[in-house]
Amino acid sequence: MTARAASADGGALAGLRVLEVGHIISGPFCAHLFADHGAEVIKVEPPAGDDMRRWGGLYKGVGLYWPIIGRGKKSVTLDLRDAEGQAAFRELARTADVVIENFRPGTMERWGLGPEDLHADNPDLVMVRITGYGQTGPLRDRAGFGSIAEAMSGFRHLSGEPDRPPVRVGISIGDALAGTQGFIGALLALLSGHLRTGPRGQVIDVALYEATWMYMESILPEFVKLGKVRGPSGPLLPGIAPSSVYPTSDGRWIVMGANKDTVFSRLAAVMERPEWAAPDGRYATHLLRGEHQLELDAEIARWTRGQTVDELLGVLDKAGVPAGRIYTAPDILGDPHYRARGMVVEVPDPSLDGESVPMPGVVPKLSRTPGTIRRGAPLLGEHNDEILGALRTTSAGRR
Repeated sequence: MTARAASADGGALAGLRVLEVGHIISGPFCAHLFADHGAEVIKVEPPAGDDMRRWGGLYKGVGLYWPIIGRGKKSVTLDLRDAEGQAAFRELARTADVVIENFRPGTMERWGLGPEDLHADNPDLVMVRITGYGQTGPLRDRAGFGSIAEAMSGFRHLSGEPDRPPVRVGISIGDALAGTQGFIGALLALLSGHLRTGPRGQVIDVALYEATWMYMESILPEFVKLGKVRGPSGPLLPGIAPSSVYPTSDGRWIVMGANKDTVFSRLAAVMERPEWAAPDGRYATHLLRGEHQLELDAEIARWTRGQTVDELLGVLDKAGVPAGRIYTAPDILGDPHYRARGMVVEVPDPSLDGESVPMPGVVPKLSRTPGTIRRGAPLLGEHNDEILGALRTTSAGRR
Protein backbone atom coordinates (compact mmCIF):
# COMPACT_ATOMS: atom_id res chain seq x y z
CA MET A 1 0.00 0.00 0.00
CA THR A 2 1.21 3.52 -0.72
CA ALA A 3 1.91 6.07 1.97
CA ARG A 4 -1.58 7.65 1.90
CA ALA A 5 -3.13 7.53 5.35
CA ALA A 6 -6.19 5.38 5.97
CA SER A 7 -8.81 6.94 8.23
CA ALA A 8 -10.26 4.76 10.96
CA ASP A 9 -13.82 5.15 9.66
CA GLY A 10 -13.04 5.16 5.95
CA GLY A 11 -13.78 1.51 5.23
CA ALA A 12 -11.60 -1.58 5.12
CA LEU A 13 -9.73 -0.42 2.00
CA ALA A 14 -9.26 3.25 2.89
CA GLY A 15 -5.80 4.38 1.84
CA LEU A 16 -5.73 2.29 -1.34
CA ARG A 17 -5.64 4.02 -4.70
CA VAL A 18 -7.23 2.08 -7.56
CA LEU A 19 -7.11 3.07 -11.23
CA GLU A 20 -9.97 1.70 -13.28
CA VAL A 21 -9.40 1.79 -17.00
CA GLY A 22 -12.29 -0.58 -17.56
CA HIS A 23 -15.36 -0.22 -19.69
CA ILE A 24 -18.93 -1.55 -19.76
CA ILE A 25 -19.33 -4.01 -16.84
CA SER A 26 -16.68 -6.48 -15.65
CA GLY A 27 -13.83 -4.05 -14.94
CA PRO A 28 -16.07 -1.27 -13.61
CA PHE A 29 -17.93 -3.80 -11.41
CA CYS A 30 -14.62 -4.91 -9.90
CA ALA A 31 -13.67 -1.28 -9.19
CA HIS A 32 -17.07 -0.48 -7.71
CA LEU A 33 -16.46 -3.12 -5.02
CA PHE A 34 -13.22 -1.33 -4.10
CA ALA A 35 -15.06 2.02 -3.91
CA ASP A 36 -17.79 0.57 -1.67
CA HIS A 37 -15.14 -0.44 0.85
CA GLY A 38 -13.26 2.83 1.02
CA ALA A 39 -10.59 2.77 -1.70
CA GLU A 40 -10.00 5.88 -3.77
CA VAL A 41 -11.11 4.68 -7.20
CA ILE A 42 -10.12 6.85 -10.16
CA LYS A 43 -12.05 5.93 -13.28
CA VAL A 44 -9.97 6.75 -16.33
CA GLU A 45 -12.37 7.35 -19.23
CA PRO A 46 -11.92 8.27 -22.89
CA PRO A 47 -13.02 11.81 -23.77
CA ALA A 48 -16.44 10.49 -24.84
CA GLY A 49 -16.90 8.62 -21.55
CA ASP A 50 -17.68 5.00 -20.72
CA ASP A 51 -20.61 3.63 -22.74
CA MET A 52 -22.19 2.50 -19.45
CA ARG A 53 -23.21 6.11 -18.89
CA ARG A 54 -25.71 5.67 -21.74
CA TRP A 55 -26.58 1.94 -21.72
CA GLY A 56 -29.73 0.25 -20.46
CA GLY A 57 -32.88 1.96 -19.27
CA LEU A 58 -32.40 5.70 -19.80
CA TYR A 59 -33.64 8.39 -17.45
CA LYS A 60 -32.87 11.99 -18.41
CA GLY A 61 -30.32 10.57 -20.83
CA VAL A 62 -28.48 8.56 -18.15
CA GLY A 63 -28.32 4.75 -18.20
CA LEU A 64 -29.70 3.68 -14.82
CA TYR A 65 -26.99 1.07 -14.16
CA TRP A 66 -24.42 3.88 -14.28
CA PRO A 67 -25.33 5.45 -10.89
CA ILE A 68 -24.74 2.04 -9.28
CA ILE A 69 -21.60 0.84 -11.04
CA GLY A 70 -20.07 4.33 -10.98
CA ARG A 71 -20.86 5.21 -7.37
CA GLY A 72 -18.05 6.26 -5.07
CA LYS A 73 -15.59 6.80 -7.95
CA LYS A 74 -13.73 9.81 -9.31
CA SER A 75 -13.58 10.46 -13.07
CA VAL A 76 -10.69 11.74 -15.17
CA THR A 77 -10.54 11.77 -18.96
CA LEU A 78 -7.47 10.60 -20.86
CA ASP A 79 -7.04 9.44 -24.43
CA LEU A 80 -4.85 6.38 -23.99
CA ARG A 81 -4.37 6.14 -27.75
CA ASP A 82 -2.08 9.16 -27.78
CA ALA A 83 1.31 9.72 -26.20
CA GLU A 84 0.15 12.44 -23.83
CA GLY A 85 -2.62 10.29 -22.38
CA GLN A 86 -0.31 7.32 -22.05
CA ALA A 87 2.32 9.38 -20.23
CA ALA A 88 -0.29 10.75 -17.83
CA PHE A 89 -1.60 7.28 -17.11
CA ARG A 90 1.90 6.00 -16.33
CA GLU A 91 2.34 8.88 -13.92
CA LEU A 92 -0.94 8.00 -12.25
CA ALA A 93 0.05 4.33 -12.08
CA ARG A 94 3.19 5.32 -10.13
CA THR A 95 0.87 6.45 -7.32
CA ALA A 96 -1.56 3.51 -7.45
CA ASP A 97 -1.89 0.24 -5.59
CA VAL A 98 -4.17 -1.46 -8.13
CA VAL A 99 -4.92 -1.04 -11.83
CA ILE A 100 -8.04 -2.71 -13.28
CA GLU A 101 -8.51 -3.16 -17.03
CA ASN A 102 -10.73 -5.29 -19.23
CA PHE A 103 -9.50 -4.73 -22.77
CA ARG A 104 -8.55 -7.49 -25.19
CA PRO A 105 -5.15 -9.04 -24.46
CA GLY A 106 -2.33 -6.95 -25.89
CA THR A 107 -4.21 -3.64 -25.89
CA MET A 108 -2.45 -2.21 -22.84
CA GLU A 109 0.89 -3.45 -24.18
CA ARG A 110 0.32 -1.61 -27.49
CA TRP A 111 -0.17 1.58 -25.51
CA GLY A 112 3.02 1.00 -23.52
CA LEU A 113 0.92 0.35 -20.41
CA GLY A 114 1.31 -3.40 -19.95
CA PRO A 115 2.45 -5.01 -16.70
CA GLU A 116 6.16 -4.82 -17.58
CA ASP A 117 5.85 -1.11 -18.36
CA LEU A 118 3.91 -0.24 -15.23
CA HIS A 119 5.97 -2.50 -12.92
CA ALA A 120 9.14 -0.78 -14.13
CA ASP A 121 7.81 2.41 -12.48
CA ASN A 122 5.90 0.78 -9.61
CA PRO A 123 7.03 -2.77 -8.74
CA ASP A 124 4.36 -3.07 -6.02
CA LEU A 125 1.47 -2.49 -8.41
CA VAL A 126 -1.28 -5.13 -8.59
CA MET A 127 -2.83 -5.32 -12.05
CA VAL A 128 -6.23 -6.94 -12.58
CA ARG A 129 -6.85 -8.04 -16.18
CA ILE A 130 -10.32 -9.30 -17.12
CA THR A 131 -10.83 -10.76 -20.59
CA GLY A 132 -13.12 -13.24 -22.28
CA TYR A 133 -10.68 -16.15 -22.35
CA GLY A 134 -7.63 -15.11 -20.31
CA GLN A 135 -4.15 -13.88 -21.17
CA THR A 136 -3.00 -17.29 -22.47
CA GLY A 137 -4.43 -20.20 -24.48
CA PRO A 138 -5.60 -20.67 -28.08
CA LEU A 139 -8.66 -18.42 -27.64
CA ARG A 140 -6.68 -15.61 -26.01
CA ASP A 141 -7.21 -13.07 -28.81
CA ARG A 142 -10.87 -13.79 -29.49
CA ALA A 143 -13.40 -11.09 -28.56
CA GLY A 144 -15.33 -12.15 -25.48
CA PHE A 145 -18.53 -10.94 -23.85
CA GLY A 146 -20.13 -12.14 -20.63
CA SER A 147 -22.98 -13.81 -22.51
CA ILE A 148 -20.52 -15.84 -24.62
CA ALA A 149 -18.61 -16.79 -21.50
CA GLU A 150 -21.81 -17.99 -19.84
CA ALA A 151 -22.41 -20.25 -22.83
CA MET A 152 -18.85 -21.63 -22.83
CA SER A 153 -18.97 -22.34 -19.09
CA GLY A 154 -22.04 -24.56 -19.39
CA PHE A 155 -24.20 -22.05 -17.52
CA ARG A 156 -26.47 -21.25 -20.45
CA HIS A 157 -27.05 -24.95 -21.16
CA LEU A 158 -28.63 -25.33 -17.73
CA SER A 159 -30.83 -22.24 -18.04
CA GLY A 160 -34.46 -22.58 -19.01
CA GLU A 161 -36.91 -25.43 -19.55
CA PRO A 162 -36.17 -28.89 -20.99
CA ASP A 163 -36.61 -29.18 -24.77
CA ARG A 164 -36.65 -25.40 -25.21
CA PRO A 165 -33.90 -22.98 -26.27
CA PRO A 166 -31.46 -21.89 -23.56
CA VAL A 167 -32.31 -18.60 -21.89
CA ARG A 168 -30.34 -15.91 -20.05
CA VAL A 169 -30.99 -14.95 -16.46
CA GLY A 170 -31.78 -11.34 -17.35
CA ILE A 171 -28.66 -9.77 -15.81
CA SER A 172 -25.00 -9.76 -16.85
CA ILE A 173 -24.07 -12.49 -14.39
CA GLY A 174 -20.86 -13.56 -16.17
CA ASP A 175 -19.46 -10.02 -16.07
CA ALA A 176 -20.38 -9.53 -12.42
CA LEU A 177 -18.83 -12.85 -11.40
CA ALA A 178 -15.62 -11.99 -13.26
CA GLY A 179 -15.50 -8.57 -11.61
CA THR A 180 -15.96 -10.20 -8.21
CA GLN A 181 -13.16 -12.68 -8.90
CA GLY A 182 -10.92 -9.79 -9.97
CA PHE A 183 -11.66 -8.08 -6.66
CA ILE A 184 -10.85 -11.24 -4.70
CA GLY A 185 -7.66 -11.77 -6.70
CA ALA A 186 -6.49 -8.22 -6.05
CA LEU A 187 -7.16 -8.54 -2.32
CA LEU A 188 -5.20 -11.82 -2.25
CA ALA A 189 -2.28 -10.17 -4.03
CA LEU A 190 -2.33 -7.20 -1.65
CA LEU A 191 -2.40 -9.51 1.36
CA SER A 192 0.39 -11.64 -0.09
CA GLY A 193 2.47 -8.49 -0.55
CA HIS A 194 2.19 -7.70 3.13
CA LEU A 195 3.15 -11.23 4.16
CA ARG A 196 6.28 -11.44 2.02
CA THR A 197 9.39 -9.42 1.34
CA GLY A 198 10.44 -8.08 -2.05
CA PRO A 199 8.31 -6.52 -4.82
CA ARG A 200 4.61 -6.94 -4.20
CA GLY A 201 3.36 -6.51 -7.74
CA GLN A 202 1.31 -9.23 -9.41
CA VAL A 203 -0.93 -9.71 -12.41
CA ILE A 204 -4.42 -11.09 -11.76
CA ASP A 205 -5.61 -12.94 -14.88
CA VAL A 206 -9.41 -13.36 -14.86
CA ALA A 207 -11.25 -15.01 -17.77
CA LEU A 208 -14.98 -14.41 -18.02
CA TYR A 209 -15.72 -18.04 -18.88
CA GLU A 210 -13.61 -19.32 -15.95
CA ALA A 211 -15.27 -16.99 -13.47
CA THR A 212 -18.62 -18.55 -14.42
CA TRP A 213 -17.32 -22.11 -14.85
CA MET A 214 -16.08 -22.30 -11.26
CA TYR A 215 -19.70 -22.14 -10.04
CA MET A 216 -20.93 -25.02 -12.18
CA GLU A 217 -20.96 -27.55 -9.36
CA SER A 218 -20.54 -31.21 -10.34
CA ILE A 219 -21.53 -31.23 -14.01
CA LEU A 220 -18.11 -32.54 -15.09
CA PRO A 221 -17.74 -35.51 -12.71
CA GLU A 222 -21.38 -36.41 -13.35
CA PHE A 223 -20.48 -36.83 -17.01
CA VAL A 224 -17.14 -38.59 -16.47
CA LYS A 225 -18.21 -40.92 -13.66
CA LEU A 226 -21.92 -41.38 -14.34
CA GLY A 227 -22.22 -40.71 -18.06
CA LYS A 228 -24.84 -38.03 -17.43
CA VAL A 229 -25.00 -34.64 -19.12
CA ARG A 230 -26.96 -32.40 -16.81
CA GLY A 231 -29.52 -30.38 -18.75
CA PRO A 232 -31.99 -27.58 -18.09
CA SER A 233 -34.60 -28.46 -15.51
CA GLY A 234 -36.75 -25.37 -15.25
CA PRO A 235 -37.51 -24.34 -11.67
CA LEU A 236 -36.44 -27.59 -10.02
CA LEU A 237 -33.22 -29.51 -9.36
CA PRO A 238 -33.47 -33.10 -10.63
CA GLY A 239 -33.60 -35.54 -7.74
CA ILE A 240 -33.96 -32.81 -5.09
CA ALA A 241 -37.55 -32.58 -3.88
CA PRO A 242 -39.54 -30.73 -2.94
CA SER A 243 -37.49 -27.72 -4.07
CA SER A 244 -39.29 -25.76 -6.75
CA VAL A 245 -41.78 -22.98 -7.38
CA TYR A 246 -45.45 -23.38 -6.59
CA PRO A 247 -48.56 -21.36 -7.60
CA THR A 248 -50.93 -19.49 -5.31
CA SER A 249 -54.60 -18.59 -5.64
CA ASP A 250 -53.86 -14.92 -6.33
CA GLY A 251 -51.65 -15.58 -9.34
CA ARG A 252 -48.33 -15.32 -7.52
CA TRP A 253 -45.60 -17.90 -7.06
CA ILE A 254 -43.56 -19.01 -4.08
CA VAL A 255 -40.28 -20.89 -3.96
CA MET A 256 -40.04 -23.58 -1.33
CA GLY A 257 -37.16 -25.79 -0.16
CA ALA A 258 -38.39 -28.72 1.93
CA ASN A 259 -36.12 -31.51 0.69
CA LYS A 260 -34.43 -32.24 4.04
CA ASP A 261 -36.14 -35.09 5.90
CA THR A 262 -37.00 -33.07 9.02
CA VAL A 263 -38.30 -30.13 7.01
CA PHE A 264 -40.32 -32.39 4.74
CA SER A 265 -41.98 -34.00 7.74
CA ARG A 266 -43.11 -30.54 8.88
CA LEU A 267 -44.47 -29.79 5.40
CA ALA A 268 -46.32 -33.11 5.34
CA ALA A 269 -47.85 -32.32 8.72
CA VAL A 270 -49.04 -28.83 7.76
CA MET A 271 -50.52 -30.30 4.54
CA GLU A 272 -52.29 -32.91 6.68
CA ARG A 273 -50.47 -35.69 4.86
CA PRO A 274 -48.33 -37.16 7.69
CA GLU A 275 -48.28 -40.56 5.97
CA TRP A 276 -45.94 -39.11 3.34
CA ALA A 277 -43.14 -38.83 5.88
CA ALA A 278 -43.90 -42.00 7.85
CA PRO A 279 -41.05 -44.58 7.87
CA ASP A 280 -42.83 -46.62 5.19
CA GLY A 281 -44.27 -43.59 3.40
CA ARG A 282 -44.03 -43.05 -0.35
CA TYR A 283 -41.90 -39.93 0.15
CA ALA A 284 -40.15 -40.87 3.38
CA THR A 285 -36.56 -40.49 2.19
CA HIS A 286 -34.56 -38.08 0.10
CA LEU A 287 -34.06 -40.80 -2.52
CA LEU A 288 -37.76 -41.62 -2.74
CA ARG A 289 -38.75 -37.98 -3.05
CA GLY A 290 -36.25 -37.60 -5.88
CA GLU A 291 -37.62 -40.66 -7.68
CA HIS A 292 -41.19 -39.33 -7.44
CA GLN A 293 -40.32 -35.67 -7.85
CA LEU A 294 -42.82 -34.64 -10.52
CA GLU A 295 -45.66 -36.46 -8.81
CA LEU A 296 -44.82 -34.92 -5.43
CA ASP A 297 -44.51 -31.42 -6.87
CA ALA A 298 -47.91 -31.77 -8.53
CA GLU A 299 -49.48 -32.77 -5.18
CA ILE A 300 -47.92 -29.78 -3.44
CA ALA A 301 -48.99 -27.41 -6.23
CA ARG A 302 -52.61 -28.52 -5.83
CA TRP A 303 -52.38 -27.59 -2.14
CA THR A 304 -50.61 -24.24 -2.61
CA ARG A 305 -53.03 -23.18 -5.35
CA GLY A 306 -55.83 -23.07 -2.77
CA GLN A 307 -54.26 -20.22 -0.77
CA THR A 308 -53.09 -16.67 -1.39
CA VAL A 309 -49.37 -15.96 -1.27
CA ASP A 310 -49.65 -14.24 2.12
CA GLU A 311 -51.78 -17.00 3.63
CA LEU A 312 -49.44 -19.68 2.32
CA LEU A 313 -46.24 -18.04 3.51
CA GLY A 314 -47.79 -17.46 6.93
CA VAL A 315 -48.66 -21.16 7.27
CA LEU A 316 -45.25 -22.34 6.06
CA ASP A 317 -43.35 -19.90 8.26
CA LYS A 318 -45.27 -21.03 11.34
CA ALA A 319 -44.49 -24.65 10.43
CA GLY A 320 -40.76 -23.91 9.97
CA VAL A 321 -40.71 -24.66 6.25
CA PRO A 322 -38.37 -22.35 4.27
CA ALA A 323 -40.33 -20.51 1.58
CA GLY A 324 -40.61 -17.09 0.03
CA ARG A 325 -42.37 -15.10 -2.65
CA ILE A 326 -40.73 -14.46 -6.02
CA TYR A 327 -39.74 -10.83 -5.63
CA THR A 328 -39.99 -8.14 -8.27
CA ALA A 329 -38.57 -4.61 -8.01
CA PRO A 330 -41.72 -3.26 -6.23
CA ASP A 331 -41.50 -6.09 -3.68
CA ILE A 332 -37.85 -5.26 -2.95
CA LEU A 333 -38.55 -1.53 -2.68
CA GLY A 334 -41.33 -2.06 -0.16
CA ASP A 335 -39.74 -4.82 1.91
CA PRO A 336 -38.96 -3.72 5.51
CA HIS A 337 -36.16 -6.30 5.85
CA TYR A 338 -34.29 -4.84 2.88
CA ARG A 339 -34.57 -1.40 4.45
CA ALA A 340 -33.59 -2.55 7.94
CA ARG A 341 -30.44 -4.17 6.53
CA GLY A 342 -29.51 -1.11 4.48
CA MET A 343 -29.97 -3.04 1.26
CA VAL A 344 -32.02 -0.35 -0.47
CA VAL A 345 -30.29 3.03 -0.28
CA GLU A 346 -30.99 6.38 -1.91
CA VAL A 347 -27.90 8.01 -3.43
CA PRO A 348 -27.90 11.52 -4.95
CA ASP A 349 -26.48 11.36 -8.46
CA PRO A 350 -24.59 14.31 -10.00
CA SER A 351 -25.57 13.25 -13.53
CA LEU A 352 -29.21 13.70 -12.54
CA ASP A 353 -28.69 17.11 -10.92
CA GLY A 354 -28.47 15.53 -7.50
CA GLU A 355 -31.70 13.54 -7.81
CA SER A 356 -31.57 10.41 -5.65
CA VAL A 357 -31.45 6.95 -7.19
CA PRO A 358 -32.46 3.81 -5.23
CA MET A 359 -29.88 1.06 -5.43
CA PRO A 360 -28.43 -1.95 -3.58
CA GLY A 361 -26.47 -1.28 -0.40
CA VAL A 362 -22.92 -2.43 0.32
CA VAL A 363 -22.12 -6.14 0.60
CA PRO A 364 -20.61 -7.75 2.66
CA LYS A 365 -21.16 -6.11 6.03
CA LEU A 366 -18.02 -5.65 8.16
CA SER A 367 -18.45 -4.97 11.87
CA ARG A 368 -15.43 -2.71 12.46
CA THR A 369 -14.76 -1.21 9.04
CA PRO A 370 -18.10 -1.20 7.26
CA GLY A 371 -18.31 -0.10 3.66
CA THR A 372 -20.42 2.86 2.66
CA ILE A 373 -21.38 4.78 -0.46
CA ARG A 374 -19.43 8.01 -0.18
CA ARG A 375 -20.68 9.79 -3.29
CA GLY A 376 -22.79 9.28 -6.36
CA ALA A 377 -21.35 8.36 -9.74
CA PRO A 378 -19.08 11.14 -11.04
CA LEU A 379 -19.68 13.48 -13.93
CA LEU A 380 -17.41 12.82 -16.89
CA GLY A 381 -14.02 14.36 -16.12
CA GLU A 382 -15.30 15.77 -12.83
CA HIS A 383 -11.96 15.21 -11.10
CA ASN A 384 -9.57 16.23 -13.89
CA ASP A 385 -8.35 19.29 -12.00
CA GLU A 386 -8.03 17.46 -8.68
CA ILE A 387 -6.22 14.39 -9.99
CA LEU A 388 -4.44 15.49 -13.15
CA GLY A 389 -3.60 18.90 -11.71
CA ALA A 390 -1.88 17.27 -8.74
CA LEU A 391 -0.13 14.92 -11.17
CA ARG A 392 1.29 17.84 -13.15
CA THR A 393 2.52 19.47 -9.96
CA THR A 394 4.22 16.25 -8.83
CA SER A 395 5.82 15.73 -12.24
CA ALA A 396 7.15 19.28 -12.28
CA GLY A 397 8.61 18.77 -8.82
CA ARG A 398 10.45 15.65 -9.94
CA ARG A 399 12.00 17.55 -12.84
